[in-house]
Amino acid sequence: MLERGLFPDFPAEALAELDAIHGPATRTEESTRDLRNLLWCSIDNDDSLDLDQLTVAQAMPGGAAKVLVAIADVDAVVKKRSALDDHARKNTTSVYTVAETFPMLPEKLSTDLTSLNYESDRLAIVIEMVLAGDGSLQRSDIYQATVRNQAKLAYNSVAAWLEGNGSMPEGIGTIKGLDENLRLQDRVAQKLKALRHLHGALDLETIETCPLGRD
Repeated sequence: MLERGLFPDFPAEALAELDAIHGPATRTEESTRDLRNLLWCSIDNDDSLDLDQLTVAQAMPGGAAKVLVAIADVDAVVKKRSALDDHARKNTTSVYTVAETFPMLPEKLSTDLTSLNYESDRLAIVIEMVLAGDGSLQRSDIYQATVRNQAKLAYNSVAAWLEGNGSMPEGIGTIKGLDENLRLQDRVAQKLKALRHLHGALDLETIETCPLGRD
């Protein structure tokens, strides 16, 4: 990492800033919307602990749908030009090696205080999109909101269930309306995919490597 200009360790100034952070950010500005009642859920890798995105959809007349994507508002906790921000800007990403993962932000933040964790109230930046029946964008908006993750789900099990090749993942059936909401999100995703291909998008096959542990 050092040979490539990356920093494996957090500097003392960053760790001092971290020690001074005792909880997730909360804001009471009038412009911050309260969207905790929506059927937000995260869909990530099975072992992911840093949940940075939630989604929810709402059916609208004429086959249209409103899709909301919530992105963790890390900036509400990690201030611009702070030592923590400076370290994150230098590495630009978490660095994954066979021996160890070097997180862009300390795990106290990335997996807890800024993570959109299950049944936790968190600040987020919400991108709201209204999509027509053919998947084309009608209008969009962006704003800050308080959100609450109703279900922590995983890619593989949700995909198998939606494709009819697996049982309903644990956690979906316990939340009223979440199963249909996920199916609505999937229908919108398929419309967006079809529209992208209509405009010349390509299918790219990629491989994700996963190191195996040794006994």
